[in-house]
Amino acid sequence: MKILTKLPNSRREPPGLEWTILKKLPKVLFAGTLIPLAISLSGRLFEPQGTAAEIAKQIKSVDIMCIATLVTLWMAALTVAIGCCVVVIMKGPAYVADAYELPDSESPWQRSSSDVV
Repeated sequence: MKILTKLPNSRREPPGLEWTILKKLPKVLFAGTLIPLAISLSGRLFEPQGTAAEIAKQIKSVDIMCIATLVTLWMAALTVAIGCCVVVIMKGPAYVADAYELPDSESPWQRSSSDVV
């Protein structure tokens, strides 16, 4: 039996919002990645006033927040992309599942008189 055999007379649903989101996702990721990186770089270019320990602490805090923002953004984008892919697959054609033969029945749709409650 061939893997992923399409059901006869199955239909595809028209594409919707999921393709629009998938097409915009790279631009959103690029812009969303540049913003925290620009904030981190500006913290290094325009050094704050204070002692060396205070400056290092402030730069480290900004870097931690930027990394946390990047990780959150990328995880959210991955979650949205997975959701869009699931919708695309669900809107595609139907496929035949493996048959499960019932060994104790001649026909799976026939009920015997003992099955009736």
